[in-house]
Amino acid sequence: MLPGTNCSTDRFERASYFIDNILKTDKMEVAIPSVFRNCSFPFGISTPDECNISSTSWRSGSDQKNLICYFETSLTPNTFWVDLKKIDFSPTTKKLIVEKNETYAVESSAKFKVTPPFVFHGIELSRLLKSQIPGSNQFSFIVKQNHH
Repeated sequence: MLPGTNCSTDRFERASYFIDNILKTDKMEVAIPSVFRNCSFPFGISTPDECNISSTSWRSGSDQKNLICYFETSLTPNTFWVDLKKIDFSPTTKKLIVEKNETYAVESSAKFKVTPPFVFHGIELSRLLKSQIPGSNQFSFIVKQNHH
């Protein structure tokens, strides 16, 4: 019997079961979303007194054999995927915008747009916190340890 609670550990256990037991098909665009859709927590529900539960904002899965990543947000109607073999991994920074409920469908690698690279502000942030928040030395230590 599959665990049925909303806890993330139960949801991942169900995902593991579904991966091994779903209908076998060569269509990964069908198989992968069928797994991650069955392990989501409904959008907008919050149960702060329970274990590590929050709404599912997005779902993702990957076909590591064919280098394809599948995505679905909770606020848009379609599953879309990115064929990593079609992505130009040159030093130019590109991103696929999903912050304003943009809707993509099917293979979407051509929809990536050139963007300025991410600027890491971790050290400056830790200095700011250290100067403004009592006891923030632990945070700055963590930032320094994780970002060498």
